[in-house]
Amino acid sequence: MPASQSRARARDRSNVLNRAEFLSLNQPPKGTPEPRSSGRKASGPSVQPPPTGDGARERRQSQQLPEEDCMQLNPSFKGIAFNSLLAIDICMSKRLGVCAGRAASWGSARSMVKLIGITGHGIPWIGGTILCLAKSSTLAGQEVLMNLLLALLLDIMTVAGVQKLIKRRGPFETSPGLLDYLTMDVYAFPAGHASRAAMVSKFFLSHLVLAVPLRVLLVLWAFCVGLSRVMIGRHHITDVISGFIIGYFQFRLVELVWMSSNTCQMLISAW
Repeated sequence: MPASQSRARARDRSNVLNRAEFLSLNQPPKGTPEPRSSGRKASGPSVQPPPTGDGARERRQSQQLPEEDCMQLNPSFKGIAFNSLLAIDICMSKRLGVCAGRAASWGSARSMVKLIGITGHGIPWIGGTILCLAKSSTLAGQEVLMNLLLALLLDIMTVAGVQKLIKRRGPFETSPGLLDYLTMDVYAFPAGHASRAAMVSKFFLSHLVLAVPLRVLLVLWAFCVGLSRVMIGRHHITDVISGFIIGYFQFRLVELVWMSSNTCQMLISAW
């Protein structure tokens, strides 16, 4: 028995096909079925080990999501343009947010910039309009002030509704102030201060007789109010631009539904 085993080993060593460089010749070609070793294995059903949970999940995802992968790899031109503009808006807004915190580059001027923004807040404007309306004694003045009060209330409701619908956050993690919660100016889009400043400035330019320097200062004030909201990190640039546009259309709407002097007197008497 040992002699036969030694002869078999010598025969295997002398076989050229057993060398390392010829081992590939002994392997069956890919795609060909393996030879059946016994009748029992051939006749019985082939049992495969159940795939693991991760492997099965990856296989299902690869089978179910080929279209989504294609959409991500080949986005539409509209999607590319929108994402590019959004990225530019966020980047530029963060660069202009020089007063977003005390540690910012213009952190020492944050209080002054916030004060400029407060001049466009809804609470001072509504309170001042009601006070002027109570002190006014002319019919023309009461008519203008009542329509201005209507425009201010329309602005607060419009901005609050759109912000609640969009729910866009600002470029920085800055929490709204107490006055912002009172006027429901919590989210970033659109900028309520910018829409109010644009509407009020357009209202005064149309219904008040002002000298040219005052008209220029009024336009500059509206622009500074919108810029201050970007500088303190509360709004993006597109939020302020959208606020200016919404404020202009609010003014046009108030002009269409302008209340006459008799209607204003009836409302004042009822109040």
